[in-house]
Order: sequence, then C-alpha cells, then structure tokens
Amino acid sequence: MEILKGYVEHIVYQNSENGYTVLNLVSGEEEITCVGIFHGIGEGENLELSGEYTDHPSYGRQFKVTSFQVKPPEDIISMERYLGSGAIKGIGAALAARIVHKFKQDTFRIIEEEPERLAEVKGISQRKAMEIAEQAEGKREQRQAMIFLQQYGISQTLAAKIFQTYRTELYGILKENPYRLADDIRGVGFRIADEIASRIGIHTDSDFRIRSGILYTLLQASMEGHTCLPRQLLSQKASELLKIEPEHIEKHYMDLAIDKKLVIKEAGDTSYIYASNYYYMELNTAVMLKNLDISYDVPQAEIENRICSIEKGSDFVLDELQVQAVKEAVCNGLVVITGGPGTGKTTTINTIIQYFEMEGLDILLAAPTGRAAKRMSETTGFEAKTIHRMLELNGGAEDRAGFERNEENPLETDVIIVDEMSMVDISLMHAMLKAVAAGTRLILVGDVNQLPSVGAGSVLKDIIESRQFHVVRLTRIFRQAAQSDIIVNAHKINRGEEVLLDNKSMDFFFLKRYDANVIISVAIQLIQQKLPKFVDAKPFDIQVLTPMRKGLLGVERLNNILQQYLNPPDKDKEEKEHSGMVFREGDKVMQIKNNYQLEWEIRSRYGLAIDKGLGVFNGDMGVIRSISNYQEILTVEFEEGRLVDYSFKQLEELELAYAITIHKSQGSEYPAVVIPLLTGPKMLMNRNLLYTAVTRAKKCVTLVGNDVTFQQMIQNVSEQKRYTGLEARLRETEGIRTLTI
Repeated sequence: MEILKGYVEHIVYQNSENGYTVLNLVSGEEEITCVGIFHGIGEGENLELSGEYTDHPSYGRQFKVTSFQVKPPEDIISMERYLGSGAIKGIGAALAARIVHKFKQDTFRIIEEEPERLAEVKGISQRKAMEIAEQAEGKREQRQAMIFLQQYGISQTLAAKIFQTYRTELYGILKENPYRLADDIRGVGFRIADEIASRIGIHTDSDFRIRSGILYTLLQASMEGHTCLPRQLLSQKASELLKIEPEHIEKHYMDLAIDKKLVIKEAGDTSYIYASNYYYMELNTAVMLKNLDISYDVPQAEIENRICSIEKGSDFVLDELQVQAVKEAVCNGLVVITGGPGTGKTTTINTIIQYFEMEGLDILLAAPTGRAAKRMSETTGFEAKTIHRMLELNGGAEDRAGFERNEENPLETDVIIVDEMSMVDISLMHAMLKAVAAGTRLILVGDVNQLPSVGAGSVLKDIIESRQFHVVRLTRIFRQAAQSDIIVNAHKINRGEEVLLDNKSMDFFFLKRYDANVIISVAIQLIQQKLPKFVDAKPFDIQVLTPMRKGLLGVERLNNILQQYLNPPDKDKEEKEHSGMVFREGDKVMQIKNNYQLEWEIRSRYGLAIDKGLGVFNGDMGVIRSISNYQEILTVEFEEGRLVDYSFKQLEELELAYAITIHKSQGSEYPAVVIPLLTGPKMLMNRNLLYTAVTRAKKCVTLVGNDVTFQQMIQNVSEQKRYTGLEARLRETEGIRTLTI
C-alpha cells in the first residue's frame, strides 16, 4: 500500500450516484491520474491517498485509491488555491486572493470561528460571509461524519448515504438505534445494520434488534412469495436469524402491532402475522376487486347474435366454454378466464376485443412483462403494453414505484384485458387496481397451473379460489394445438398422466443421459449445432431452463460453462469481473430485481435518443453491447432496442442468462428450450415446475437427463406452501352486494 499526497487539480469524471471519480492530483511537480470512490471533495482540496499504482490497458498508469483523507491547507498558496477552486460557491480566484491576503495563515480559523470578519474583505457583504461559513461548516461536518462512520467499517459510499439522510443526527441514531438504517436508507438491510450495531456494542437482546429482526424475517419471507407467516413459523425463523430463544421474540409482536408495523389475524387455530404494508395491500385489493364486480343487464340473444356475426367474419368457431367466457365478459365488470396452452384463450380474447370494438368501447391490453406484452400484440393485432408502462411509471423508489395513473388519475378506458395473470404479484395488482375506475370492465386471463409470481402474493389463484367472481376454465384442446406434442404433453403432465418418451415426436424430445457433464455437453451441441436450423433461430434465442440455482446443473455453473462456448474470451471484447462473475461484451444477461429508477433510451442509427423511459424489471433479458472500464459503465440492450447504462456498482442487479431458472422464465416464450434434469429436492422437482418449463417452448422442447426424475416430477404434486391472505380478505367481503346496470 502506497501513500500519495497532493492537491486536486482537476476532476475528470465523477458519478454522483456511486462517487466513482477520476481526478488529476498534483503531487510535488508530478500530475497523477487517480481513480476511486470519493464523496464530498472538490478541485483545489488537499488529499492524502492510500492505494497502489496500476497500468490500465487504455489509459496508462493510474493510482487506484482504496481510502483517502482530506487535509486542511497548511500554507498560504494552498489556502488560496483551495478557496479559488470553486469548492465554496461564490468565491472565485480573485476573491480567494483577497481573503488570504487579508487573513494569511489565520484564514481557515476565521472562516470557522469568526466568519463575520470575512465582511472586512472588499466584495463580501455580511450575508455573503455567513453563506461562505455555512458551506465551509457543511463540508467540515461531512468530513467528520465520514471519519466517524469509517471507524465502524462503513464504506465511503454507505457513509455518504447515512450523512445525507441524517446529517448531524447520525451520531445519536447510530449509538442508540442503528437498526433505523434498515428502515430509512435504501440498500441497508437488517444484516448490514446488525453488523454496524455489533461494532458499536449494541447487545444481541436489544429490543431494537429483535423488532428489526422480526420485520426483516417478514421481508425475507416476502421475497419467497409470502405476504404473511404463521406466528409459530415466524418465531422459529426470527429465532434462527437472531440466535435467541423464540420466547424473547413472541413478546414483541403486540408492541409492533400497536406501532402499526404488524397486523395479526386469526384463522381457525392459527395466527397469521403480516407486515402492515402487505396486509393493507391485500385488504385494499380485495375491496377494489369487489367494487369492480358490477353486473350488466344485456339480453343473451343480443350477445349470441353478436358472437355469430364475429364468427362469420373470422375463420374460427367458439366452443361452449369460449362462448360462456365472452358472455361473462359482456355481463360482468370482473371476469377471470383461465386455461392451459392450446385451449383457445387467445381466440377468446380476440372475440372479446371484437365484441367491445363493435360496441364502440375503448380497450387497453396489458401483460406483466415486455415479452408477454409483445406476444399479446402479435396474437391480437392490437397494441399491448406492460402493466408498468400502461400505468405510466414515473420512477419512484424501489418497491414504492410511482405511477402517474392512480385513483386520482385513472386509466381512461372502458375495458382492460390483462394476460399472463399468474405472474402478477400483489404489489403490481394493487397499483393497477388503484388506476381502474369503477365501471371499467376488467378481464383477467392466465394459466392458474403455472408457477406463482416471483413477487409476493398468489393473486390469480387466490381470486379464483375465493369463489367471489365469475371464472371460466377453458379445457378443450383445439385440433391445431392437438397436433403439437408440446401442448398435448403439457396437459398430460398437468393431469398427472404418463408421457411417452419414444422421440417419435416432431417437437418434444427426451435424450436420456445420467451424468451432469454429459448432459451439459449434449446441451451445448443442441444449442450450437442442432436446434438453430431445426427451429430457424439463433443460438442466443434458444433458452436453457433449469430447476435450480446451485449444483452441477444449476444456473451458476451452467452459465459459466455456456459462456465459454457461446461467447468465449476475445481480445476485442471488453470484460468486467464482478462478485466472481465475468461479464463480457456480447453476453446474454438478465435483470434480477425491479429497478423503477433505471433510465432507458432507444437510439436512432445515428445514436440520437428517439424514446426514453424509466424502469427495468426482474426477468428482463438483454445483451451487453459495451463495457467502459474507464467510466465504469456497462451498457445492455433490452427488447425493443432499449439501452440501459449500469454503473459497475449496479452490476449486482444483473446475471448471465444463457441458463435461467424455470421460475424466471414465467411469461416468456422461446423458439426452443433445453431442460437439463438429473436430481433435486422433492419440494422443488414437482409437476408445477415441469409444466411451466415445457409450456415456455414455441417450436421445440428437448429434455436431457434422467427419465425416472421426469416421471417422478409428473407424480409429485407437493409445492412449497405460499402464505397469502387475499383469498381470506375476499371472503371477508363476501356480503358486499354488487351493482347491476
């Protein structure tokens, strides 16, 4: 580790979000390029840097900074240079020279202790003297805070966030209740707050710690899809987290409920505990759904005549269930249409659209993901948007997405049709319903047998199982769909029937292999050589879907191997290593968390922005187009040509996507999928998962692995229990009468 001292001559580049800075430092007679994380520094400041010299392939010799200290200027020349650098607003070079000439070595003491005396300098009023003093004091406070926080092992980036949030109150907050950081500062969870607390000396049985741990346990549960937990299970999980006995946890539930942090609901012999935000989200969702459940008195003969007219002008005839679905959509404000692949959901949607068009009604189509919305547009011929885009996302903080469309500014339409409803979590459903005015028809379409949403809740399943609304289940497989073994076998899987693995199909194959490395070798051969010609697609369009993240056939190992074959190292391709993962230009990647503030833009062939927007979402897939190690920016192109710049600090939001989990494939459709199967935990390797994987393929499914595992998955109906409360909230409002028009 080397020490470098000097003053900042020029800041070449600074990322205001993460503090990454490139600056020129004058040390003696030498000017040195320094790179690192700097917060609250300006040109002209004296620094003492710790780090080491490196040779950048493009930019040459640099000093890579690991830590720094701001040193007050000690000589008159340094003082004048600092004040004249623009570090303090309102002081230029000429005024800085007059101040230093007047007060000499006493300059900084005067600014800090007797700022009113600055008015003795020509050109400085009493008011301006106070403004200069306030700025200098603010900078001094930030430096002192950074030094204080760093003694507890807090990074400079996090220290800057803490100072910006609490200012001088941070000292009391950290010493009394550092767990407030988890509530108040984005990016700080319980574990970081707990680590800071242990360094400060907070006891493990502190009330603040236990309450924060309970809320953190519920937050973790929401990431697994739960909106609540049974009391006993919550106590057990919180006990494991906090390493204290469950009885020390139980006594805090009522206090947290009184503070409106928790809601406790009894159901039979079990108490369910909700984080307040999820309880009220489900309760309000239930009320809003009920308010939309309006009955319309339309003569049945009129509807049947209109359907006949639509059938005559089209090349299809609806079956009884499809006709019923159209009738329900016409006669009710809220309808659910569910069914597996090939059961005519698309034809039913198209008929409903034509019906309401003939009535002169305005219609909006939406789906949870870009891929699903694009497919909906292709199958209906009408524009479909993502739900986020329909609601006009405006870039609120994560998990508090701000939408322009809400109860005060509802969607201006008569009918809303939402496809792929199994993917919609409770947060998105709640946000959407707030923007749907009473009297608007809402038609929810999806396959209830798919895996539930990645986010918390079980919205489609809870709505159906509540039995509070009109639900039509489409079950007939139509002739054209029946020619596809993908569809036929998907329904067999769903019914628990045996699937014949004789490979006489044209679109469904099972290659029996029993060694993980052999399975991977076969998958690579399929992606590179066999499948692209067979399905008329590029290797990048063929998706590997695997049940697990870890293990010999998990996402992490598969991606490392597939990357070497599908996008190997190249001297002309920039790379960036992050948390053990190498990102390379040309890599296929996926966004793994919702980020409502990430900006995207679509550019013309000349590089000019022709469209801009906000938000990149969990499951969005794209390709790395460029990596700038100098600017520390990685650019990804997502669907529809949306380009997004990621700072290197944001790379934890991305992962390689040559292979993805079956859960992450929800709502997507690929020309061909390759599914490696060997072994796995029983709770995971179930019918629901296999059904979802198979139905992701449009032209070809190829499973590679153990045929015994495949048949066992078909028979395994055990699913991980998802604790939610929407069904109960809907049943609680069962007595509400619907309005008839």
